[in-house]
Amino acid sequence: MSASTDPWQGRTDGEGAEHARWHQRVRTAPPAPGAEHVGLLGFRSDEGVRRNRGRVGAAEGPAALRRALAPMALHGPLATGEVALVDLGDAVTEGEDLEGGQDAATSLTTTALDAPGSRLTVVLGGGHETAWPNYRALMASRHAGSRWGVLNLDAHFDLREEPRPTSGTPFAQMAVAERAAGRALRYTVLGIAEPSNTGALFARARELGVTWMTDEECLAARAEGIRAAVEDFTADLDVLYLTIDLDLLPAAVAPGVSAPAAYGVPLPLVQAAVTAAAASGKLALLDVVELNPSLDADGRTARTAARLVTTAVHTALGVGRA
Repeated sequence: MSASTDPWQGRTDGEGAEHARWHQRVRTAPPAPGAEHVGLLGFRSDEGVRRNRGRVGAAEGPAALRRALAPMALHGPLATGEVALVDLGDAVTEGEDLEGGQDAATSLTTTALDAPGSRLTVVLGGGHETAWPNYRALMASRHAGSRWGVLNLDAHFDLREEPRPTSGTPFAQMAVAERAAGRALRYTVLGIAEPSNTGALFARARELGVTWMTDEECLAARAEGIRAAVEDFTADLDVLYLTIDLDLLPAAVAPGVSAPAAYGVPLPLVQAAVTAAAASGKLALLDVVELNPSLDADGRTARTAARLVTTAVHTALGVGRA
């Protein structure tokens, strides 16, 4: 990418580890064979949102998230470069060809997961149609055969059954694929908004054995209860896939989403869930979805998302400050 479009730019206070920021450490060249690294990639797609009759614009999310991450400070092995940050580029949905875009995203994410030395793969969406290629990549990667589960921080179940894939169908698609493989989907959601999910969706969730907490239950549980719920879910897993749908957050914190939350889960509780997931030692795949920069007043949503990403990355590497 040219200097004018490069999102990895920002203030430079010095070159030493004590001054390190994301934009100073991210590299676009492949890591040295076997070198420990965090792989970062984007899925530029909002066709799933359009099909779901939402407000399009999430295809611009990956670039906005990179720009928001760029000035953030790094600590520990990320600051020293002992663990590299590698930007692997973007998969793209061209026009209305969501399926083709998801195939490209599956390939790029599988490569990231299987790269020798990979500590964590981070996918920047994109609508929540990002979750389907992430699942396919996980199943095609070295993690296939592991006891895995998906933790969704979201106001919606995204268990819709539609003739074509949308941003509202990925976990229904996963359930079908898991059943075909002779397995049950291990799926839990924190932040469900009851007014935004029909009785049919709650019934489908019960039928599939999905566990969840509503937004009101999250508030009542506080950070301690959120951490306990995440720890309970991850206890029997080998591999965790964490997906963060930004419409979980209150609209005042995250206005730049297709479906802003009237109630939402406060940021400190979402941060507690992300930290607990990353601290489990089982997090292999993380995505952040539904950022729509065209609706994002003052870049609030992008900065909030970047804070959650940098927290997850640092915590997953055992760094206390993020």
